[in-house]
Amino acid sequence: MAFMNAVTIAGVGETEYSKNSGRSELQLSLEAISRALEDAGIDRKEVDGLLRWSVDTSPEATVAANMGIEDLAWFGEISQAGNVGAALIANGAAAIHAGLANVVVIYRGVNGRSGRRYGRGDVTGRSGRGAAAYSEPFGLLTPQHGLALMARRRMFETGVTSAQFGMVAVTERGHANRNPRATFYDTPLTLDDHQNSRLIVDPFHLFDCCLETDGGGAIVLTSTDRAKARPGPSAMIRAAAQGGYSSHGFTDTAAVALAPRLWKQAKVDPSEISVAQIYDHFAPFVVFALEDYGFVLRGEGGEFVSSGEITWESGSLPVNTSGGHLSEAYMQGMNQLIESVRQARGESTSQVRDAQFSFVDTGIGTGAVVLERGE
Repeated sequence: MAFMNAVTIAGVGETEYSKNSGRSELQLSLEAISRALEDAGIDRKEVDGLLRWSVDTSPEATVAANMGIEDLAWFGEISQAGNVGAALIANGAAAIHAGLANVVVIYRGVNGRSGRRYGRGDVTGRSGRGAAAYSEPFGLLTPQHGLALMARRRMFETGVTSAQFGMVAVTERGHANRNPRATFYDTPLTLDDHQNSRLIVDPFHLFDCCLETDGGGAIVLTSTDRAKARPGPSAMIRAAAQGGYSSHGFTDTAAVALAPRLWKQAKVDPSEISVAQIYDHFAPFVVFALEDYGFVLRGEGGEFVSSGEITWESGSLPVNTSGGHLSEAYMQGMNQLIESVRQARGESTSQVRDAQFSFVDTGIGTGAVVLERGE
């Protein structure tokens, strides 16, 4: 079945997360790649594949030249609004399984706070082209503008509340308070803090919104047989799927279409997942993803969250155990992929016991991965 467990995430690496990195996005990418290769125990000369986010400013050829790669057999990017991490995993795993590459590195380097910012529309807005010609003139310049409309409508349809969204933020902050790498490691958050914070775009309060961040991250993929050279538990790719924005209705996310394919490929169902990392550019979308991927029924996500079910270590499905985009860093899904590998290896600061299967969504339906712990 596809490449089930034939490909492994052999190494992960990241820089520090900050508001001002003081170096170029290329430097951030190269630092993260070096750390990921060191973690994997793989020499850079073995790398023959490079993949990146389409919005990343460091072309594969430039990265290859800086790494001394003489024969780049596989390279590319996937064009979504920045949240393509799981889709890149699927792409790289397929290439390795097909024999088109041996070691594929996926990288991201971004000065998302000190440089171009999503929240100002620097990355995703002000193009005036395509569908944007019908929205931007009316004020929909940033992701939060359009997604707020969807969130408000879903509140009306399902009864989910702002306080339940707030519990997503509060829970993730608790996980970040255990993670020294997290931006908000030393800063607690209460539900009152959330509810009393200013509205950014109704219904998004300040603490519903992700952290624009400077940083770099990288992931190394190789065959599971090759990855066995690294001692200790591993993170095998049981399934990886990519999806696109679908027309399933204004309030359904693309996960509605992607989920059946993912679970069929993985040969597991949501009840078998021990821990999840979910793309939380805005807190409400954690609730929506839980419903649209089938972890809970539609309309039950808010109560699932508010009753503590996504909390480490008492919840049935701990979510965003490093702090996620809301409290660790906003790396367009990269840091959540890295955290999922740590969970598979038993290395997380909020480690879920006996986590055989872990789930990662990197775009509420634009891509998702199921990892299996390997010994």
